[in-house]
Parts: sequence; C-alpha cells; structure tokens
Amino acid sequence: MTTCYLALDVGGSKLSAAIVGDHGEVLVRDRVPTPQREVASALGRLASRVLAAAPAVPAAVGVGCAGPMDPTTGTVHPLHIPSLQGVALEEELAALTGLPVAVDHNAKALALGEAWGGAAVGERDFVAVMMGSAVGGGIVSRGRLLEGRLGNAGQLGHVVVEPEGRSCACGGRGCVEAYCSGRAIEDETGRPPQRAPQAIVERTGILMGRALASVGAVCDLRLAVVGGSVALGFGEPFFTAAQAEIDQRARVPSTVGLRVVPAGLGQLAPLVGAAALARRALERSARRA
Repeated sequence: MTTCYLALDVGGSKLSAAIVGDHGEVLVRDRVPTPQREVASALGRLASRVLAAAPAVPAAVGVGCAGPMDPTTGTVHPLHIPSLQGVALEEELAALTGLPVAVDHNAKALALGEAWGGAAVGERDFVAVMMGSAVGGGIVSRGRLLEGRLGNAGQLGHVVVEPEGRSCACGGRGCVEAYCSGRAIEDETGRPPQRAPQAIVERTGILMGRALASVGAVCDLRLAVVGGSVALGFGEPFFTAAQAEIDQRARVPSTVGLRVVPAGLGQLAPLVGAAALARRALERSARRA
C-alpha cells in the first residue's frame, strides 16, 4: 500500500472526510451535514469513522476549512460556522488521530489539489476559487501558493464587485460573497442554489467574472479554476457568463486570454485538495529534516 492521507473538508453545509492515496485517488469517503453546534466534535467523529475504514494508517491529516485563520494562535475563524470560531482545529485533530495535521483555507487546498491532479496540472500561475456556502480563493504564482502576511492570501470572496452593495458577513459591502455564495443566493431567492432562476445563475457568473478579471490583472494570471457546489451545480451557463465578463473587462494585454474553467476534480476537489495540504506538509517536514 502506498502512502495515503486523511482528508477533511469543513464547509458551512457539510463536513466531508476521505482517505486519499498518493496519486490523488479517493479510496474511502463519507460526509455529514454541518451541525449548528459542536462542529469540531462532529468532525472528530467523522474522521474516526473514516479512519476505521482506511486500508492503511494515513501518513498525515489535511484539513480544508473556511477562513479567516489566525496562525499566531493556531485557530480558525470561519465567518459562517460560529461554533468553530476560535477553535484550535489542528491541535484538536492531532490529539484525536495521533498524526501530523495541516489546516488551511479550503480554497487554497483546492488550488493545490487542482495543480496535483485537476485542471491546473502543469500550470504555474492561476487562481482557484471555491464557491459553496462561502466564496474563497487560492492563488498560485510561479508555482508557489501565495500565503500572505497571516496565511490568508486569496480571499477573493471579499473583492468588492458592487460598490455600496449588499452587506457582507465580513462587515463590508458589495463583496463577491454577498452575491455569489450559496448562502447569499438562498437568502435572495428563498430556494437552494441548484434551483436558482436562470437570471441569478447568469448574474453570478457576471459578478465572478468581474472579480476574476481584477485578480487576473493584479496577479498576472492566465487561468482561473472554479469549483464548489454552486459553480459546478450551475454548470455551463455560469461559466459562459463568467468568461464573457472576463473577456469584456480583462483588456490589459497581459490579461487578454484569461480563461475560466471548472475544477477538473469535480465534487472531489475539496477532499483531494485537503490531502494535498497534508502531502505538502510532509514534504516540507522532510526537507527540514
């Protein structure tokens, strides 16, 4: 049996866990709805259940979680999961599993996973976007995942696309997340995103394309990979609207040709991405040894 990893994805609507092999293949997986309270305990039980079905002892644990995060205290502060705010998730999972644990933003995990085995294989400069209950981003520049001052680089969900627009959970106004997240769409339409009317699907694509055009110009990118239940559920109409908006707005010569594509790993992208976090942590540890 080759090396495998325990992968955990912490979202606003569901908690997912998997055993992922060293080539990005998902061997075992399970998920539960995200509870209103005691999310860390529910995640621990899910992790234990998946570990019991693992074909071998994983080498490490990778966790993709909504942000922001505070590396100075080792805590997570997901805006839409109140019971996880201030929780030292890495410490708790390390105590539970006895394994090395790496925790990072789920969108940064998506970027690593798509570079490992998805739509960004061989790409050195791209942005990955997670569109689920919240919206996040991970930026890869010259083959390196951007971390930022506190590890929170890539918060694309808080790029402003409608000045003086809707209030956002971050405290600002007009953010991408206030329009394009699953929560925002459900609040507006009174129905889950998968049943959103066509006009909302197209508007979501336009606003995401607007944000991507700006990020592409700032970071000198030619590719945007978008995953998550909202984007993948909307499908081609969303991506067509996003690409049309990019083509209209990305007019600086260096950004002309910026493409937006669906996550190549599909719905498995968050779990493969979480495994990629664990894989990267082990590689870094080996280099330091």
